[in-house]
Amino acid sequence: NLVTVSRLQRNPTVKTEIGMRGFEGSIPVGFFTYPISQAADITAFRATTVPAGEDQKPMIEQATEIVRRFNHIYGDTLVEPSIMLPNNAACLRLPGIDGKAKMSKSLGNCIYLSETAEEMAKKVKVMYTDPEHLSVNDPGHVEGNVVFTYLDAFCTDDHFARYWPDYANLDELKAHYMRGGLGDVKCKKFLEKVLNEALEPIRARRLEWQKDIPAIYEVLRKGSEAAREVAADTLADVRRAMKINYFEDADLIAEQAARFAKGE
Repeated sequence: NLVTVSRLQRNPTVKTEIGMRGFEGSIPVGFFTYPISQAADITAFRATTVPAGEDQKPMIEQATEIVRRFNHIYGDTLVEPSIMLPNNAACLRLPGIDGKAKMSKSLGNCIYLSETAEEMAKKVKVMYTDPEHLSVNDPGHVEGNVVFTYLDAFCTDDHFARYWPDYANLDELKAHYMRGGLGDVKCKKFLEKVLNEALEPIRARRLEWQKDIPAIYEVLRKGSEAAREVAADTLADVRRAMKINYFEDADLIAEQAARFAKGE
């Protein structure tokens, strides 16, 4: 076997999500083994690079382990993947708007690319900040403050020039917030403008595609066909390496035919 139960149990991402989802008492098999399914998705298409967040590093490492073990046993067949992480450290793992470790659809703490400006504004408004920053004059903390984490990830000096010229850059804004005299509401309003600027082209593109749903399905159909062809080729290579390609192994068929022709 290429993967053991104990190895899955040691996966940090799996361990974290088991705690987040309250699965300590009883872990669904599908959830527990999804690192294997993810490895299959990656290797099926011979992926060399996987763009992902920092929390997915253990998953890619496990996929690489599976590939190396398979290749060691059956010969060089599968491609080892590597992870491609964002250059901006703040983007390595964006927290949920509630301050929890990561965005999660099931936890309801996400900002979706499909959301309107109004929907996004409501989420920015309730973002987790500094619980000790009770009044404008209180000094605030930027570490662990989701608003500033997102500003680290998305804002540039140009955003300040356009939307908040009182500050030249994020460092100046942070310094003011940390010494006191700056409220969370103003910071959230600025973040809202920054995020809207990033998401507006995506919204516009989505609205254009929504006008032709059949075209979307055609793109998906063609992509699925192409993906199935690549995955089928990989699976054929895997079967050949494992010598379980019974219906395609001409030598095996000839050997069996000769054997039974002799009455063995």
